[in-house]
Amino acid sequence: MRYRGRFAPSPTGPLHAGSLVAALASWLDARAHGGDWLVRIEDVDEPRCRAGAAELILGQLAACGMQPDEPVWWQSQRGDAYRAALQALVASGRAYPCSCTRSEIDAVWAERGVRHQPDAERIYPGTCRGGLHGKPARAMRLRAEGTVHWHDRRLGPQVQDVAREVGDFVLQRAGGLWAYQLAVVVDDAAQGITHVVRGEDLADNTARQILLQRALGLATPVYLHTPLVLAADGRKLSKQNGARALDLAAPVAALQEAAQVLALPRIEAQSPADWLAAAVPAWAGIITGFANGSTP
Repeated sequence: MRYRGRFAPSPTGPLHAGSLVAALASWLDARAHGGDWLVRIEDVDEPRCRAGAAELILGQLAACGMQPDEPVWWQSQRGDAYRAALQALVASGRAYPCSCTRSEIDAVWAERGVRHQPDAERIYPGTCRGGLHGKPARAMRLRAEGTVHWHDRRLGPQVQDVAREVGDFVLQRAGGLWAYQLAVVVDDAAQGITHVVRGEDLADNTARQILLQRALGLATPVYLHTPLVLAADGRKLSKQNGARALDLAAPVAALQEAAQVLALPRIEAQSPADWLAAAVPAWAGIITGFANGSTP
């Protein structure tokens, strides 16, 4: 099967140093495999999306010499596909309505002597598995069942007991917004994505997505999670903690900085196109190292 990869940014702001690493790795991996590289704008979280950010991101990618091989997809135009998938999950008994608010979930755990940190994963205690008992539905959740084993090309064997470590997770949020987990699984399948290359911060989502793929009868892509760029405080560099937009006055320099995170050698080139052409065989050597157990 022909390799099909993708870069799927959320338009909450321009690309920064961390997101360029993920974009570059996904582009290089597609080219090293002689495959296709697609771009999908993940704009289902409408309250967090910024007007004009998607167009800015596409312009930044183009300035770095990375153009998608097919027209860009926009998740905001994919509601019918997500709705059909959710209906299939409800019909099979895998999805159910939930009335719980975040504060109610915290209250359940507080009664059990457990308190979550503000940014920590809130494990769903299964409150609405047996029905809403007259309360209005706020969200839809997937019944998380079983332990998922999967292999990451860089990180190696991975395992997660989703039911215990995450609980039944959200597919459609309060207010009708589609959750990331459902949207990404449906779209990866619809676009025929065979390989997913993305930041290591998303590795924890993979088991949930594999559960959804199995529940919907969809193929599971091959995964590779790249190293993260860290801020001065040690947290992942992100728009939320003040990451600056890429300075693309010198795009080759920006690419070289991203390459250092990926353990690529320094490449001397005058243009992004020349730099990328030289980086493809270098990346091929990196991924050969992954296959042999080397993890930069």
